[in-house]
Amino acid sequence: MSLYAIGDLHFSRSVNKPMGIFGDNWENHEEKIIEDWKLTVKEDDTVLVLGDTSWGINLEQAKEDLDLIDSLPGKKIFVKGNHDYWWTTVTGLNKLYEDMHFLQTNFYEYGEYAICGGRGWMCPNDVKFDENDAKIYKREENRLRLSLQAARKAGYKKIIVTTHYPPTNDRLEESLFTKLFEEYNVEKVIYGHLHGKESFKMGLKGIRNNIEYILASCDYTDFKLIKIID
Repeated sequence: MSLYAIGDLHFSRSVNKPMGIFGDNWENHEEKIIEDWKLTVKEDDTVLVLGDTSWGINLEQAKEDLDLIDSLPGKKIFVKGNHDYWWTTVTGLNKLYEDMHFLQTNFYEYGEYAICGGRGWMCPNDVKFDENDAKIYKREENRLRLSLQAARKAGYKKIIVTTHYPPTNDRLEESLFTKLFEEYNVEKVIYGHLHGKESFKMGLKGIRNNIEYILASCDYTDFKLIKIID
């Protein structure tokens, strides 16, 4: 039983949303991901899906993409991305599929680990961060805190966090999110959102203050799933 991760699938079976704007490497990206998924993941494995899953603007449009993911091997755990307009309520989404689970203020039991998660948000920076961003930033930190609190209350000491947004700004500075993860002694934080070589440099990677930070947006991983735990 292994744990894998991949972010930013940007599937679009019901809408016309080509990803070539991000580079030639995105050509047939859906097929690349599906091929690797089928080769890599076994039925008793679990995959963290890090947001921006479908370009559908509502659940009806996204359902073909979600059904496709459901047909792939393994259990799947989702967080919301900034482009997941189809996302409704966690309660409602968690009733749709037997082996697909959606995180927001709740957590998922994975052996001795609790998998917590949420969307996150952009962190304070010098390029774009207004009053509205500050409000969402604090709200998303609170939602992640509720997820972590729920895991702790259930007795879990080993915690993995999955988010869509990076946990820092482009300068890799401390944030409400990094402070929160350190407060709860999180072991690993896996995130996506960043696309293109220049953006990859803006993602915190490796060990900092005893927490491992892992970037897993699909173009960073060459459209392959990465293993988090054997």
